[in-house]
Amino acid sequence: MLFWLASFTHVFSPLNLFRYITFRTAGATATALFFVFFFGPSTIAALRLKQGKGQPIREDGPQSHLLTKKGTPTMGGLMILSGLIVSTLIWANLASRYVWIVLLVTVGFGLIGFYDDYLKVTKQSHKGFSGRLRLALEAGIAIVACFAMMKVGSAHTTELALPAIKGYVIDLGYLFLIFAPLIIVGAGNAVNLTDGLDGLAIVPVMIAAAAFGIIAYVVGNAIYSEYLRINYVPGTGELAVVCGALIGAGLGFLWFNAPPAQIFMGDTGSLALGGLLGTVAVAVKHEIVLAIVGGLFVVEALSVIVQVISFKLTGKRVFKMAPIHHHFEQLGWSEPQVVVRFWIIAFVLALVGLSTLKLR
Repeated sequence: MLFWLASFTHVFSPLNLFRYITFRTAGATATALFFVFFFGPSTIAALRLKQGKGQPIREDGPQSHLLTKKGTPTMGGLMILSGLIVSTLIWANLASRYVWIVLLVTVGFGLIGFYDDYLKVTKQSHKGFSGRLRLALEAGIAIVACFAMMKVGSAHTTELALPAIKGYVIDLGYLFLIFAPLIIVGAGNAVNLTDGLDGLAIVPVMIAAAAFGIIAYVVGNAIYSEYLRINYVPGTGELAVVCGALIGAGLGFLWFNAPPAQIFMGDTGSLALGGLLGTVAVAVKHEIVLAIVGGLFVVEALSVIVQVISFKLTGKRVFKMAPIHHHFEQLGWSEPQVVVRFWIIAFVLALVGLSTLKLR
């Protein structure tokens, strides 16, 4: 919205600042941060009043969780998404169709997560609605988003670039409508599985958002993309503003989610934020880099898959408990140790992912 102020530069020259993605990204971060700070307490109070017993806690999990987390309200993703969306609408260039595509997935996945959280809270059960139906809805939203990218994007939209291999791409053609939705749905559910400890998911999400904000900025800039020998995708630079808004909203949420958490993100937030990261990765043509930057989420998801397959085939569990962050708790790590060490891993993986920009 504020981008249009740049049209009046001839009247007041400082308005030219609104042309710069870097300036608007900083503005989006600050706006989302203060929005969540301001509305956070009232949102938590309202959710606590409405939910009563709060999010149900796994009885087979660490016993400390039953004592410290019981009664904590969920659906905190509403705080994050509200700050993110409001800030994006204020600071992004709304003429960029990529912004709207990312918001479509974010809101769509957020609504699915919200309904799942609602069922869990009202029924006081870990079972939301049908897992198959949930995946089908997520896949439907992702396919629509990817089809829209094919229509509005460049000739590179259906191509898959390989990190560290200069100039070599694989044109997926219409297989893109299978591959790309898998990335988006997979990212959404991987972040969802990671969200199990206070602050565990939100910081790696912000780290990944920072990394992809940088990637979006250079991919959407013809000069930088040429210098780095990466595909130039016009219009994706605005996704840096969206990533900035996510970082600001995430920082605001972390204020309330820091141990002991006053509120949980819930599926409302984790599904939406994972879907957002997946969609940004697809838009900027760095899908494989997402698996590096978001490697923590990948490991969390794989730990669940391995655990389920192993138990069904052999009757034995590979991990003491899945997702893997609970495994380390069962080994004797305290919750803060697990959380901070996983943050460090996420930061290192983000640096590795960013390094692929130059390894061409």
